[in-house]
Amino acid sequence: MSDNQTEFANLKVMVIDDSKTIRRSAETLLKKAGCEVLTAENGFEALPIINTQHPDILFIDIMMPRLDGYQTCSLVKSNPKFSDIPIVMLSSKDGLFDRAKGRVVGAEAYLTKPFTREDLLGTIRTQILDKNVDTGSAPLELDIE
Repeated sequence: MSDNQTEFANLKVMVIDDSKTIRRSAETLLKKAGCEVLTAENGFEALPIINTQHPDILFIDIMMPRLDGYQTCSLVKSNPKFSDIPIVMLSSKDGLFDRAKGRVVGAEAYLTKPFTREDLLGTIRTQILDKNVDTGSAPLELDIE
């Protein structure tokens, strides 16, 4: 097992995109890194999978039929059971408006398509692995008299 496979082992990653090509390429890259990968074609199809599988991170395309990425993100974040799941918006546009709207509905990050293996794994590292590292420091307590 390579370092990447060890680092990303047991992580459940979901990719929601209406493009079969994007889903397949992300799935291949993530599986090679040791992740368990779940996929869905749109937000409507994704919601029951999120409910039963509780992925560690979601990559959601913005432009999808039925339930777009913003609506999907908003629904996930509004449910206390899933609000802690980091969400990364995926888009072929690198616009300020898209990034801002993603933040408003609760997305933690934004990736522009086409993305690389390093983009995906770097985002997972930042959103999950780095946050799980226990710094060992206690919260600051102030005694003000």
